[in-house]
Amino acid sequence: MADQHSRAGGSSTASRRRAAPRKGPEYAARAACQSLEGLIGHRTEGVSAVRRSDDDGWCVVVDVLEVARIPDTTSLLASYEVQLDRSCELLEYRRLRRYRRGAADE
Repeated sequence: MADQHSRAGGSSTASRRRAAPRKGPEYAARAACQSLEGLIGHRTEGVSAVRRSDDDGWCVVVDVLEVARIPDTTSLLASYEVQLDRSCELLEYRRLRRYRRGAADE
């Protein structure tokens, strides 16, 4: 009987969250990093920007370590723009720029 009561009251906010996962900026950033790593085979370093795109998807700028060097400040990184649809599935990506880790922004 206690089991039936707990199941009946189980339509809480927590169960609704499990049924429909939130696809906000944090989710989009993680999805962009995972998709890009799988495609290009380089480790992502972080995310520089996340914004909603015109089609209700996401545009994420991901920083990637392309060439590791010693010292670390001479490693080559690149910024990629990753376009995701509203379900956070990858639509396209492109490299925006390549730079040394120790280089200041222009």
